[in-house]
Amino acid sequence: EFMLKANKHPEIVHCHDWQTGLVPVLLYEMYKHVGMTHPRVCYTLHNLGHQGITGEHTLRQVGLNPGHLITHDRLRDDSRGNAVNLVKGGIVYSNFVTTVSPRYAWEIQYTGLGMGLQHTLRTHSQKLGGVLNGLDYKVWNPEIDSHIPCRYTIETIENKYKNKEALRDRLWLRHGFMPLAAVVSRLDRQKGVELMRHAIFYCLGNGCQVVLLGSSPDAAINNDFLWLKHRLNENPDCHLEVGYNEDLAHLVYAGADMIIVPSAYEPCGLTQMIAMKYGTIPIVRNTGGLADTVFDADHSDRPYHERNGYSFNDYNNQGLESALRRAIGLWHLYPQYFRELMCNAMRYEYSWKDPGTHYLNIYNYIKEP
Repeated sequence: EFMLKANKHPEIVHCHDWQTGLVPVLLYEMYKHVGMTHPRVCYTLHNLGHQGITGEHTLRQVGLNPGHLITHDRLRDDSRGNAVNLVKGGIVYSNFVTTVSPRYAWEIQYTGLGMGLQHTLRTHSQKLGGVLNGLDYKVWNPEIDSHIPCRYTIETIENKYKNKEALRDRLWLRHGFMPLAAVVSRLDRQKGVELMRHAIFYCLGNGCQVVLLGSSPDAAINNDFLWLKHRLNENPDCHLEVGYNEDLAHLVYAGADMIIVPSAYEPCGLTQMIAMKYGTIPIVRNTGGLADTVFDADHSDRPYHERNGYSFNDYNNQGLESALRRAIGLWHLYPQYFRELMCNAMRYEYSWKDPGTHYLNIYNYIKEP
């Protein structure tokens, strides 16, 4: 409405998730008839766990005709009767649909991660693609990070260990010859809270310190980790920080040897990308954007200098342990190889440069000739 009244006619309108799912619907069904015939829409899906399920009243509120739109090939939800699915509307009416990683683009079409939208996504697969998110290296970069006590590069990677000592000092952890694994995450089921919990005890039982920084929108999960924090409070090799602290997050990335990302599913994930920039080895579940960015030190088909972490397939304790065991073992038994893996990780470039180019190509592809 603002663009119409202001006589603005952008070539591209880029929408995101269910909150903007009605924008391409409104453009095509309403605003093109009053002069807005120029804009094309790119629609990005960040997480299909949130689809904006609502009723026909939402369509009436914005002047749309429910009878015309609540059909199987438009906005009718495929599994909830006459419910309106705003994400489905965005998919159907946009000119191009992206997800935030190539693997997730495949998963949402051919596995249960499509959350009921598999058929719709396969129907529109000719306009669907995956583009990884990027990092802002002005914020997440150990060469210039003002939040950490000692900056470092690949050439001065030994300075990373000064940050490890600073992290131990800050969190009252024991100084000893052992690796330090970390979790920096929102604490919810998608992120793998059950496996995070298991990882804490596995690490402590296998010669590895552990730090967790995160909070949950679910009070029950928060309370569980607060109870766990109380239980482990006297352990000199463990610290749980239930909450979020930006300054501490930077120090954790710089000071930890490994980062654990055991997601049930992960559309993209930034944690593993940040960790790699800091030479902190990611231990991840092989799903979504994690699979697109982390290449297993032992099992990847890539050459050794391109391998940058550890991954596991099965979402269970045994799967997680298989990756943790190998990572902790390498740290203890083959430190020179662990250091090479750190350098491999730091060489990866996950800025917005390549994703930005991909999006420009998409914009050029869908805009009016």
